[in-house]
Amino acid sequence: MGYMAMEYVTTEKASKESDVFSFGVVALEIACGRKPIDSRYEEKQINLVEWVWELYGEGKIIEVADPKLCGDFDKKQIECLMMVGLWCAHPDYHCRPLIQQAIQVLNFEVPLPNLPLAMPMAFALPLSLSMLYSGDTTGGQRESSGYGSTINSTQLTSSSTPNSNPLAIQ
Repeated sequence: MGYMAMEYVTTEKASKESDVFSFGVVALEIACGRKPIDSRYEEKQINLVEWVWELYGEGKIIEVADPKLCGDFDKKQIECLMMVGLWCAHPDYHCRPLIQQAIQVLNFEVPLPNLPLAMPMAFALPLSLSMLYSGDTTGGQRESSGYGSTINSTQLTSSSTPNSNPLAIQ
């Protein structure tokens, strides 16, 4: 995927959120000194976003800084750039910041976002759930499968409220 957000790949429609995703990938590319997809690396390092997120979860995010810099950089600035990159490249477009929020973090006007230690899995419902229905409607519930997962129609409703902290990411 590289610079393209999953929702852009599936819908072929650009949005502010897909632009923010691309900005995040570019931020990581600058901080790490490599392309977003590079098959020259071992398997778990091919996708830049996944690799950086993995090392972030291990508390080793600084280790992915561009090796050509030979450690000659402000650790606070490079960590900030990588954290904003991950935030912007979040698999769930609802969890991505507005570009103004990302800039505020880069300018150290607000604290770094709290990201989950493990990269969340992307999940996109098709435009119409009827495209996935398997036909099982027992008990008033429908079971659907697609995109490598199975969901039950009763799982699609939620009583949760939006997070009150705009920098706390799920």
